Amino acid sequence: MIVRWRGSMESDTTHHAFQQFLKQRTVSLKTRKRNGSWVATPVNIVVDDDHAYFRTFGGSGKSKRLRNFAEVEIAPSTVQGRATGPYVSAYARLLTGDEARHAAALLSRKYPVIHGLLVPLVHRLKSQTTQHYRLAARRDD
Repeated sequence: MIVRWRGSMESDTTHHAFQQFLKQRTVSLKTRKRNGSWVATPVNIVVDDDHAYFRTFGGSGKSKRLRNFAEVEIAPSTVQGRATGPYVSAYARLLTGDEARHAAALLSRKYPVIHGLLVPLVHRLKSQTTQHYRLAARRDD
């Protein structure tokens, strides 16, 4: 005899805000400018548990905007950055030390050529620091 539960299973299963991005290669990342407008840029993303990670170089516009505002929005997108789904609100936090190395390893594993070789090489050749960010879902209370 098979018994099926028809009630809510939210307490038994964990649904993470970034689950939809598990297999997504590129997302549109919206960061806020000081004047309040939003700027969307495509970034590669990797999801680990209930967080997502991305990297950029220290002199990029998005890293400058993230210094002022941690609030971001991400959506699945094409490589060019055209959103193909709804945006999810999140907070971005700059990582250092072991956390940054963990994010780098995850990105290198998912994108061996781009983030394993090319991005670190280009950042090194341009004498740019590589910044890794962790995205955490924004919970509406």
